[in-house]
Amino acid sequence: MFERVILVVLDSVGVGAMPDSRVYGDDPDSDTLGNIARLRPIRLPNLRRLGIGNIRPIAGIEPVAEPDGAFGKCALASPGKDTTTGHWELAGIHLDKPFPLYPNGFPPEVMSAFESAAGRKALGNKAASGTEIIKELGEEHIRTGSPIVYTSADSVFQIAAHEAVTPVPELYRMCEIAREILRGKHEVGRVIARPFVGQAGTFTRTANRHDYAVAPPAGMLLDKLADRGVAVASVGKISDVFLGRGIAKSVTTKSNADGMSRTLEVMKEWPAGLIFVNLVDFDSLFGHRNDVEGYARALEEADAWIPALEAAMSPGDLLVLTADHGCDPTTASTDHSREYVPVLARGSGVASGRNLGLRASLSDIGQTVAANFGTTIPRGESFLNSITPRKDPK
Repeated sequence: MFERVILVVLDSVGVGAMPDSRVYGDDPDSDTLGNIARLRPIRLPNLRRLGIGNIRPIAGIEPVAEPDGAFGKCALASPGKDTTTGHWELAGIHLDKPFPLYPNGFPPEVMSAFESAAGRKALGNKAASGTEIIKELGEEHIRTGSPIVYTSADSVFQIAAHEAVTPVPELYRMCEIAREILRGKHEVGRVIARPFVGQAGTFTRTANRHDYAVAPPAGMLLDKLADRGVAVASVGKISDVFLGRGIAKSVTTKSNADGMSRTLEVMKEWPAGLIFVNLVDFDSLFGHRNDVEGYARALEEADAWIPALEAAMSPGDLLVLTADHGCDPTTASTDHSREYVPVLARGSGVASGRNLGLRASLSDIGQTVAANFGTTIPRGESFLNSITPRKDPK
């Protein structure tokens, strides 16, 4: 029905706690978009026009009589609340159990194997904010050459190193070592290279981050599209999450602004197939740092981008805006939050004002994309027929 689908993940823009959020240690009042709007009035005229305020009550964002497209929200069916879990579910993969977490650091058998293979001792080995741990241990790292290993509330093994001390290729090599070690019961969702530069007091992480994810099971959305000969381009960290599988063109980004600009560039050269985008700053720069003002500004900047995105669309395009989990900057926690996520569908072939309701899984989005291109994925219920205008019977 649509020649091209632009699927944009507004990373962590959740719309209210799921009923089981307490099981995941969340504040039961977690509500990323709602709480930000309650504490800091935000102007989102374009998202409002698309129906964001029709999904549920949001302070200062009134529903519109007939949104420019379809609207609804998705639950997360898989256990967990992280990047891999959310994106995999979008692609039709439901986890049986969450990826392992290490709130007290990694056990000796992991660290001993890593240090032996890497040929050096590690610093840290604890759960920490990425910016705070390089502030704490950056000078010692520079003095000793020891990499900084840390985790977070997510299932991640992160290695930070100064680019002048540990060249980026060497940092990547250590991450590859860690990825091979972290299998079986210790198979974390991602190993992440976190290079930084600068002097003590002004350390800054660089754009040379690289993720080493677990290989997704066969048969997910990008595999099925590749089998059908559907061209897929990715913008942002999508290629890292899926290990490049089924992706013909991958564009890395430095920020939300860069991601939005690069998406428009890709749209000029990618007239058909799927463009799969992740805008990560909401999560990495503002949600995890409890920066309400920064998160609000980022939302307004993304909203201001939507008219340019719409102007770049062709008559045969479908735009879908969604998220992968929450990360409420207004609660005491700096972790992800298990929240419902929005789904907004827009295009000249999309019926205005169509309410998609509560979807049981993010896989419904992936199944919709799959159905559009004549295939299916293991999980999810397509809403493709629900968003297209109904024809009057003859």
